[in-house]
Amino acid sequence: MTTTLTRADVVPAASPKRRARAGGALAVVPLLAFTAIAFGIPAIAMLNGAFSVKDQATGASSYGTANLTTSLQGAYLTALLGSVKLSAVSAAIGTLLGLPLAQVIVTSRFRVLREAALTASGVLANFGGIPLAFAFVATLGNAGVLTRHLGLTDAGWDLYSFWGLVIVYLYFLIPLMVLTITPALEGLRSQWREAAQNNGATGLQYWRHVALPVLLPSLLGGFVLLFGSAFAAYATAAAMVGSSVPLVTLQIADAISGNVLVGQENVALALSLDMVLVAGLVMAVYLPLQRRSARWLDA
Repeated sequence: MTTTLTRADVVPAASPKRRARAGGALAVVPLLAFTAIAFGIPAIAMLNGAFSVKDQATGASSYGTANLTTSLQGAYLTALLGSVKLSAVSAAIGTLLGLPLAQVIVTSRFRVLREAALTASGVLANFGGIPLAFAFVATLGNAGVLTRHLGLTDAGWDLYSFWGLVIVYLYFLIPLMVLTITPALEGLRSQWREAAQNNGATGLQYWRHVALPVLLPSLLGGFVLLFGSAFAAYATAAAMVGSSVPLVTLQIADAISGNVLVGQENVALALSLDMVLVAGLVMAVYLPLQRRSARWLDA
């Protein structure tokens, strides 16, 4: 008796896991296409404009690095360094204040209060722009309610300054830090604290030698995230301080609109490229820290 083998008998059917993996990969295609269109096309346009140098006499364009060189000189360099300084200071203070606040929320015995605090943090972390600037101007501006009632002007208070902008940024950076560090705090094992106490360690020693070393990657990652958020902020600073505080985002807007010099659109694109490079460095630091923190807390 002769048995005939068909292709179905020779080739095994695809496993359910393989079919699910193929279906998952196919589902990602629309997201990848949207990302390529929404981010790829602007990125290419930015690169093309940043390296396109226009001859003022003839109007002809050629590729070169003149725009990048200009973006790293004079007022443009001052604005870039000003943004880095403002972002670093705001992120550092936000990290230092957000950690104990998140710890209080995590250790709270009242579930309703904990959920309300986390919900409020999610809302405040995304509250910015002109509404936030208006709220602070009405409250702490030169004619603000608290400024007049507390006599802050006589004490030298000035909302429209570097430190005034830092305080405004902290309004959304501290809640963002709470949301960022809360999962890491929840990942701390209660056995670690018990083991430290059994060995005679105080609460301060536990935090110094156990908790903070474990949380350090998450803290640094949170600092980097806050830095990036403050570095990219525009509308709040534009509505509050205008050009009194040099910031790279404000310089980009002035260059595009021609408020200072006409025909500096490509310099604005070069400044945008500088921001992308700084953000890239920030992400290059942030991602390894997040992976290291995840390994510690998931162990």
